[in-house]
Amino acid sequence: MRTPAGSECPYFYGDYYRGRNHEECRLLLAANPPEKWTRNLCATCPVPGIARANACEHMVLTGHVARPFSAAFQRRVQVTAFCRKSNRPVKEPHVGCGECHPFPPVFEVKK
Repeated sequence: MRTPAGSECPYFYGDYYRGRNHEECRLLLAANPPEKWTRNLCATCPVPGIARANACEHMVLTGHVARPFSAAFQRRVQVTAFCRKSNRPVKEPHVGCGECHPFPPVFEVKK
């Protein structure tokens, strides 16, 4: 569904049926404890970019809201990824773990 920031996100849900205006981020609702979501978090959220770059069905995203040191007054969504197939954390969610979808031989560096 399209977020208030204008990008497609698999975790955003909006109910606008018959005048309702209910919006939520299901990624932050699944956090333990659930995080408070506001519309402005969608503008800097990395999840839509990750979903566009990597459609691996084995990757599970978890998110939480934090205030990075560089932006002390802005809340941002920080995402961690875990691969259920290789049972290990994913360092770069945009690329994946490297085992589920190996690179084609064209991209391999020959020594």
